[in-house]
Amino acid sequence: MRDDETLIQERQAAAATARGAASSRPLSAWRRRLVVIGMIAAALNLRPAITSLGALLEEVRDGLHMSGTVAGLLTSVPALCFAVFGVAAPRLARRFGPGAVVCAGMAAIAAGLLLRPLAGGTPVFLAASALGLAGIAVSNVLMPVIVKQYFPDRVGQMTGLYSMALALGTAIAAAATVPIAHALGGSWRLGLGVWAAFAAIAVLPWLGLIRDRSSGASASAAPAPEDQGIRITRSPTAWALACYFGLQATGAYITMGWLPQIFRDAGVSASTAGVLLAVTMVMGVPLSFVLPAVAGRMRHQGGLVVVLAAFGLAGYAGLWLAPGAAPLAWALMLGVANCAFPLALTMIGMRSRSGPGVVRLSAFAQSAGYLLSIPGPILVGTLYQRSGGWGLPIALMAGLMVPQIIAGLFAGRSRHIEDEARAEG
Repeated sequence: MRDDETLIQERQAAAATARGAASSRPLSAWRRRLVVIGMIAAALNLRPAITSLGALLEEVRDGLHMSGTVAGLLTSVPALCFAVFGVAAPRLARRFGPGAVVCAGMAAIAAGLLLRPLAGGTPVFLAASALGLAGIAVSNVLMPVIVKQYFPDRVGQMTGLYSMALALGTAIAAAATVPIAHALGGSWRLGLGVWAAFAAIAVLPWLGLIRDRSSGASASAAPAPEDQGIRITRSPTAWALACYFGLQATGAYITMGWLPQIFRDAGVSASTAGVLLAVTMVMGVPLSFVLPAVAGRMRHQGGLVVVLAAFGLAGYAGLWLAPGAAPLAWALMLGVANCAFPLALTMIGMRSRSGPGVVRLSAFAQSAGYLLSIPGPILVGTLYQRSGGWGLPIALMAGLMVPQIIAGLFAGRSRHIEDEARAEG
């Protein structure tokens, strides 16, 4: 019996050594640069499908004859797709390699964005959107895996770079979509479709990595023997992270989907409303680079959770009391609040001891979190249509900050899922 246990331990140690050797093999300079370019290109294309639609939502509603409730459903489709397709990302990565799956994800984004403007009705529009969002979903989950695989010694720095590029792409799409549509004859279809070209360009660097299915790539996604006894649903920290991720995603997608309409209903022009959304998104560019480093040096990230939520509450108060009085100030405050996203990603990376644990926690927290966020934008659209104003929807947005703070305080504690979720023998 003792010999059997010793043999098992030796095999596990040998497997761990092999994984470490495979994942730590030095990369050539050109491949490292290609990975960085691919990460930035992918991150730039992970949100334009959403924010470009938010900037032209009124025109899309009129063109496809959508009700407020259906428009709210449309703003919830990203969260639904992220929840459904994000679950499959680790399994796909184990089979094909993370680089190949991200490459396919970029291709799906390009195809969805190209087909969406051709839709003659809401069902086809939703189906095309779902195709692109499926590509975004798998890439969302696997980008932390790519960082861990290729830059294990610079996780914080590369996560910040990736988050900054994501925020930049979000802001550019929000600001440029309406002017592009006007320049192309005022067509919302062309204004949305142009972003397909940028997604297609993002496929190119990943083609150079598509065959990178080394054992290092597989190891970053495959569970280690010591992690196989973990049942992540038993971890209170995992659930807290899922709730925090879901609530911040609710606020983010309500903002991306409805903030331009709030400003337009307050008398702001369509182009200015798009710029204000861009201001909200661009706040994440510097903060997404700095915040992970700051959070990584803290044992408890609860203080950051509270500070970000305070900015959100102040922004919602401004929208409720006087949306047209100081729209730039409200946009800036909500932009700071939206940086709960990189904070959530950072906490996911800190709440597990191993790379495979991070993958499992990322897939669980993001999929469960996005599933939790689905009703929010739909409810906002319904309240807006039924009440004829933004008082009740904004009150809902502000109210959701309370459970977000509570979940964030639990998620920010210095805990590891391995200590909480070990399955009983």
